[in-house]
Amino acid sequence: MEQEPVLQISYSLSNIRNAADKLWQYAHQYRVWALSGQMGAGKTTLVHALCDNLGVTDAVSSPTFALINQYNFDNKGIDTTIYHMDWYRLKSEEEAVQAGMEDCLLDKNSYAIVEWPEQAPGLLPRPHLKLNIEITGPEDRVLKVLLINK
Repeated sequence: MEQEPVLQISYSLSNIRNAADKLWQYAHQYRVWALSGQMGAGKTTLVHALCDNLGVTDAVSSPTFALINQYNFDNKGIDTTIYHMDWYRLKSEEEAVQAGMEDCLLDKNSYAIVEWPEQAPGLLPRPHLKLNIEITGPEDRVLKVLLINK
């Protein structure tokens, strides 16, 4: 039986910042987000919109080659870090651990957003949010958010 989403947002690329705001309102209480979607679905675009909304001044870009990008923002007076990771090129969970990704996931004072989490699912702590972006049209997307506890 497929799990029901705890949050579902339909949006277009022109109003992605509204979608990112709705996502943050619900999801900010969870530190680890596993972000899935086919190539070109807009995973990095969503992260960029979220960072814009949060006032991140660092350059937000795809971490495909760096594997981990780090952004900072003021979270109600507390300097907070977002680790934006891309696991697409990983060959194993061990490679992720060697690259320091496990440390980012376990840092209780930060957020970790993982693109392509399917490459090393055993590293994701519980609970975490599973976010899936589905392309429903040239500019249209549906974001489904599941809470993974077990």
